[in-house]
Amino acid sequence: MGNKQQKFLDKIDWTLVLLLFLFFIVSCVSISSAQSSSQYKGNFVLQQGFWYVIGLTIIGLSLIFDPSQYRKLSFYFYGIGILLLLGLILAPHCIDSGCLVPKRNGATSWYVLPGLGQIQPSEFMKTFLILALSSTIASHNEKVVNKTIKTDLYLLLKIGMITALPLGLIMLQPDLGTGLVFIAIVAGLVLISGITWKIILPLYSTIIAMGGTILYFVIWAPDFLVKYLKVKAYQFDRIYAWLYPENFPDESWHLLLSMSAIGSGEITGKGYFKKEVYLPERHTDFIFSVIGEEYGFIGASIVICLFFILIYHITKTALLTKTPFNTYICVGIICMITFHVFQNIGMTIQVLPITGIPLPFISYGGSSLMGNMLALGLIFSIRFYHKEYMFSSKN
Repeated sequence: MGNKQQKFLDKIDWTLVLLLFLFFIVSCVSISSAQSSSQYKGNFVLQQGFWYVIGLTIIGLSLIFDPSQYRKLSFYFYGIGILLLLGLILAPHCIDSGCLVPKRNGATSWYVLPGLGQIQPSEFMKTFLILALSSTIASHNEKVVNKTIKTDLYLLLKIGMITALPLGLIMLQPDLGTGLVFIAIVAGLVLISGITWKIILPLYSTIIAMGGTILYFVIWAPDFLVKYLKVKAYQFDRIYAWLYPENFPDESWHLLLSMSAIGSGEITGKGYFKKEVYLPERHTDFIFSVIGEEYGFIGASIVICLFFILIYHITKTALLTKTPFNTYICVGIICMITFHVFQNIGMTIQVLPITGIPLPFISYGGSSLMGNMLALGLIFSIRFYHKEYMFSSKN
């Protein structure tokens, strides 16, 4: 019995456990300081601790299945995610929390469940999409021995069809931030899917060129878009507020406060509970502003380094595993977490426009945390069931 228990413990990815513990400490310390303002009611630290317990339970349950079983179940998870997203569109909406699907700030992205609060299905759909795409790419590459332009285009079509349905449902909510995360996941998986660069290079070049052209017209020729494409002038305000925040103080209010808070922290920060800049909703999307103000450049750099270590650890798993399906899962999760971190931190310092994307494992929020824990549960499963094979001296 003792040997079995020891063997079980040896298979656990303790490096990932340590990283999650450090993220938990950073999250609780940051949220406790953020909620000290009189603008908040309730104890978000205790609630975040509760969500961490739920998240760790999800990771524990994820060890029930090995990666091959996840592959068989991938489209069942995908189907569940699609049904949950459809429910948000089809269910009756209301402007308060008295119904199953409330409409807040024009968006219908959450279910309100008694005892649990708000649950956002799109956070789980990210991982379900990674599973479905990984299974599709792996199956295609196993069946197609002699690859051609035609077979690669067929794989690209399948990836596009699998992505289009959940992406379309998310844009109907609407939720642009989550839609961008989906695109980042797909972009990363396409790069390693085996599709020839004869397709990828012109495809990505065209997308970048189109994006650059649109941005050019928005900044320097907005009248053209208003006149010929019937775009409303006010729709440019968010981009203008990002590029020229001082000229649009109302639209860029959060950004100006965030940059002021981070800048005032300087090198070492002001210290725990010593923030001075008022910033609404600092415990969620703008938690990095709290870290920057109270712990300065040093504290912010430490947090960023934790994410670098996490990405490195998952990358090492992707390189060591001998199963393509597992590799695709790791790459999808890397793209998801990396985009989240880059977008969230970038929007607080004016590198990127503001979107409603939380900082993984640190921002307050049950759905985001559980969704990320579900993704890491797959990494734990890969390490748990493949550790002896991956790290055998024979390899």
